[in-house]
Amino acid sequence: MDVTTAGEERPRWAEIAYEAIAPVYDDFTHENDYETWFGLLLPALEKHGLRHGRLLDVGCGSGKSLAPMLRRGWQIHGCDISPAMLELAREKAGDADVRLDVADMRELPDFGEFDLVWALNDPVNYMLDAEELRAALVGMRRNLAAHGLLLFDANTIGTYRSFFAEEIVVEREGKRMIWRGLASEDAPPGSICEASFEAEPLEEGSGTPVALELHRERHFPEAEILATLTEAGLECLDVFGLGADEGLHQPLDEATHYKAIYIARAAASS
Repeated sequence: MDVTTAGEERPRWAEIAYEAIAPVYDDFTHENDYETWFGLLLPALEKHGLRHGRLLDVGCGSGKSLAPMLRRGWQIHGCDISPAMLELAREKAGDADVRLDVADMRELPDFGEFDLVWALNDPVNYMLDAEELRAALVGMRRNLAAHGLLLFDANTIGTYRSFFAEEIVVEREGKRMIWRGLASEDAPPGSICEASFEAEPLEEGSGTPVALELHRERHFPEAEILATLTEAGLECLDVFGLGADEGLHQPLDEATHYKAIYIARAAASS
């Protein structure tokens, strides 16, 4: 793993990976059902007093979350480390009043005060050590309104021992997309795991291939995330496991749930 010292540029693994995957990202993730997901997440947030209003979507990617939240009446400010992914998000936003900015969540600007800040689809796992995670959480806390809530998900060790340890081929819209997990099926907790991604046209000359790039993520055990939340001036309100049945469960079981969902707010003393 690259180590960044004072004055050096932070590693650009996530930016490079998503700049590469952007042309085919929506096709590769076409089965992601944001309406169903938000139908689970928003009620969980409402139990903790969620106020409808302004959303900061950190790591908004290609903007798949925009339409479902705009339909619910939210004002949205999105940011992502990949300019190419943000171009896709701008196309989806169309004429809607959505602000989109390029930003590294490890150095998140102060965009304002938001009723809800979230980071969905595992952007926190692209933080490769506890200090990067703490920096991201501090940045998200700074953007919370006094009553605001933070929600993010993190891949479990079960995901790194399965999805990051297998090959998946998706053929869609004239393209063959290939995900090759390079992790071990018995990867220990806290591991940094890699997977390669590439794409090629199904018919020669019918499209532009996507060159192979690596996706590099770190598993963060629940105890480490809870400790880092506290260090970042946040209070954890709830932890859920997202299961294969697409339901939220408690307690979190890292072996059987594929995502951990965290809800937090600024600690009273922060």
